[in-house]
Amino acid sequence: MTSVLQPQKEDPTGTYTFASRPRPVPNRSIYREPAAEQSDGQGNYGNIMYDRRVVRGNTYAHHLLPVTAQPNPVEIQTQQEARRRARARERAREQFRPTTPDALEGRKHMDVQTELYLEELSDRVEDTNVECQTDAFLDKPATPLFIPAKTGKDVATQIEDGELFDFDMEVCPVLEVLVGKTVEQSLLEVMEEEELASLRAQQRAFEELRNAELVEVQRLEEQERRRREEKERRIAQQRQVLEKERETVEKIAARAFARQYLADLLPTVYSTLRDRGYFYDPVERDIETGFLPWLMSEVTNTLEKRYVARTVLDMLIHDVTQKKLEFQQV
Repeated sequence: MTSVLQPQKEDPTGTYTFASRPRPVPNRSIYREPAAEQSDGQGNYGNIMYDRRVVRGNTYAHHLLPVTAQPNPVEIQTQQEARRRARARERAREQFRPTTPDALEGRKHMDVQTELYLEELSDRVEDTNVECQTDAFLDKPATPLFIPAKTGKDVATQIEDGELFDFDMEVCPVLEVLVGKTVEQSLLEVMEEEELASLRAQQRAFEELRNAELVEVQRLEEQERRRREEKERRIAQQRQVLEKERETVEKIAARAFARQYLADLLPTVYSTLRDRGYFYDPVERDIETGFLPWLMSEVTNTLEKRYVARTVLDMLIHDVTQKKLEFQQV
């Protein structure tokens, strides 16, 4: 695909701006077409290698302004204002742009390509230099008529009667060899088939013997397994019997020791509890806890009343005696 560059104007710095987007040039042959086919509105283009509009070298280099070309302050201010507005719009667009949620624990986001056509992503921009030189249009020559070239030589051979071999006589050795080889091959095949049949019979007998031995081995293994399981079961039963006997002996010994230990323990406990008052007569306890405290309280009240009465009587006697003495003195 070739692009057609159409300049709009030329700046003092020598750079060009384009009025239309690049468009592909239609497919054309290397030969010049008639004039009727060229009148379709497409112009002829020269060699772009000599066009001053094609930039050569490093495209990232800055173009230096000449001394005579002074920048316009108004234009510079306008450009700065436009760039500032563009940055503000970009920041606003970034704020309202939906963002990707954070990755789950144990995962991370990766940049993947979602275009229809796979493109290798690289930090380094690949650049290549391609040159193209077109030849001048030539007049298309007339197509020559196709004539196939002649091959081979014209020769002839004269064969007289009797010069060729006699088929009935010459074919006998060949036929004998063919028949002999065929019979020999047949005998070899028959011998191979018989040998294969014998081998199959031997293999069949060997397999039958092996299967019988395998069955016998399985029977012996099963019998040995049953004996081993029976032995283990008998040993387990004997161990259980011995365990039960040991437990029984331990229980009997513990019971005898407990009886011997508790023979003197029970009377001692009973006597100790009786001495400490845990075993008592209900009537005696009732008298001690109910009647005697009440009786003591009543006796105490009666004695207090008597003491009060005696005190009052002593005071009366003392007063009477004092008055009598005073009266006698008078």
